[in-house]
Amino acid sequence: MPTRVWPRRLRTAFYWFLAAEFALGAVTKFWPGPTFTGPAYSVKFADWGYPSWFRFVVGAIELVCAVLLVVPGRRPRFLAATTLVLLLTGAVTTHIVNHDELYQSVAAPTHLVIMAAIGLANWPADWRDLLRRSPRIPSTTGGSL
Repeated sequence: MPTRVWPRRLRTAFYWFLAAEFALGAVTKFWPGPTFTGPAYSVKFADWGYPSWFRFVVGAIELVCAVLLVVPGRRPRFLAATTLVLLLTGAVTTHIVNHDELYQSVAAPTHLVIMAAIGLANWPADWRDLLRRSPRIPSTTGGSL
């Protein structure tokens, strides 16, 4: 098997793993009772100062983004990553404002950094051109205007 196939397969497996994480997170938002992560999200969202129905909005966004992460192509993955960056920025802010315990707060900033990297890697334009120096183009007017 060619060696160039493995990076693509690892990247695909990583996208599927992240999609499974966000899909599981979405399911826990829709779950009516306590979850394996603690009390019900309706209680958590109320404790954080959000209406309890807001968990359905967050869960739906996570579920749609989980699907978009596994759709082949850069644009769906970019859309999923940037949407999740916005969502996770709100999650990190919520954890900071509410002084949540570290074990409850570590997942959101970790996934925020991962999604930011995925967003940059799947940028529709070649974002690496921003980092390269462009060669000087010689003037056709001989230096005078």
